[in-house]
Amino acid sequence: MRNLIWIILLLSARLSATPTSQRVKAIDVAPVWSGHPVAFALLTRGQKQFVGFYDAQRRMTIGARELDSEKWSFKVLSTSVGWDSHNYITMAFDDDDQLHVVGNMHAPLVYFRTTNPLHIDSLERVPAMVGKNEEHCTYPRFLRGPANEFIFAYRDGHSGDGNDIYNVYDRATRTWSRLLDEPLTDGRGLMNAYFQGPMRGPDGWFHLCGVWRDSPGCQSNHDLSYARSKDLRHWEKADGTPLKLPLRVDNIDVVDPVPSGGGIINGNTKIGFDAKRRVIISYHKFDPAGKTQAYNARLEDGKWKIYQTSDWDYRWEFGGAGSIHFEITLGAVRAGAKPGTLTQTFSHDRYGGAGVWTLDEATLKPIATSKPAPSHPPELDRVESKFAGMEVRWAGDAGRPLEKNTRYELRWETLGINRDKPRPQPWPEPTMLRLYQFTTDG
Repeated sequence: MRNLIWIILLLSARLSATPTSQRVKAIDVAPVWSGHPVAFALLTRGQKQFVGFYDAQRRMTIGARELDSEKWSFKVLSTSVGWDSHNYITMAFDDDDQLHVVGNMHAPLVYFRTTNPLHIDSLERVPAMVGKNEEHCTYPRFLRGPANEFIFAYRDGHSGDGNDIYNVYDRATRTWSRLLDEPLTDGRGLMNAYFQGPMRGPDGWFHLCGVWRDSPGCQSNHDLSYARSKDLRHWEKADGTPLKLPLRVDNIDVVDPVPSGGGIINGNTKIGFDAKRRVIISYHKFDPAGKTQAYNARLEDGKWKIYQTSDWDYRWEFGGAGSIHFEITLGAVRAGAKPGTLTQTFSHDRYGGAGVWTLDEATLKPIATSKPAPSHPPELDRVESKFAGMEVRWAGDAGRPLEKNTRYELRWETLGINRDKPRPQPWPEPTMLRLYQFTTDG
């Protein structure tokens, strides 16, 4: 495999007549498992870079390099992935530069932490965080609180029956404890919440939105819901009404009471803001004619107003358990380049793939549709493997590169999702995990 590639491209700048050039550098990392997709992790920290992936033998592996070197060091961890595409890897640093790694979880907690800052050879398995409700962990993520608290969140349970748990880290004792005395959400054994966030908005609030799901079947999602908080401990509705924890479907702020089977799905609810910093929640559901449409709900004067944004003549009939291909995706609404406009990305398998709407800020209706600007040369999306059915995967950088005009991404190839079920052999040969450095001049 090639070790170093330089590609020089001239790209026309959309907002300037001055051309810009993008330099692309590629560094091979290691061969990786390619029988099914699982999200990998990339994290830049100062002068060092860290990757988390499943190697050719499916073992969770952490790699590290100095930014001025193409040589990687590796640490193979004591866990191996099966066939579940939910079992992604996530990594984060605490304030002492200790690396925390969690992944391969649709089961008990799988957690590693360094004892020597920035040195992956010191990664050790930590058998428990708090020691309770850690036997059925899914959807792990690290985040920072309002006072920069280092927080770990996960779901305790499974589809149709689960609660969201939040832990907070004590750097002095290197121990975890509960951020909240009880779960943030509670499905009461009847359902579970699939929420996006909490994310901190331009208004200083932490925002949370999502749906509730009654069973492993993804068609059973319902009730688009919302809550906000200043400190992640005390929550309220959009109109300021305090919420008692845990959040439940019968006490939370229900933005749109979409019924089970109504065309809404977890993973496709997004939080955005308009130019006035008003919250906008993006989602899709069936319209009165039974077609799948994109909707945007905006908080206006303490009340939610729902706008239909798309006008598609297509019904996405999803259902069943396991990871599925999303025929439609929606991005968060953002302020546009021109006053009175907003932008929103989307993709639709039947309507031209990826696109960008320019929205009228008043009506949230598209006034123009365009293709997104390419983030990398199109040839990098061409499959190199000769095995039938392979697809290109990308993972972005969760860290902050030192140079503002530089960004990093990981690229590898796998077969498509398979509802988290094993595939019969033959399986594709491992593909090369490659790090790309994109540098823009001009």
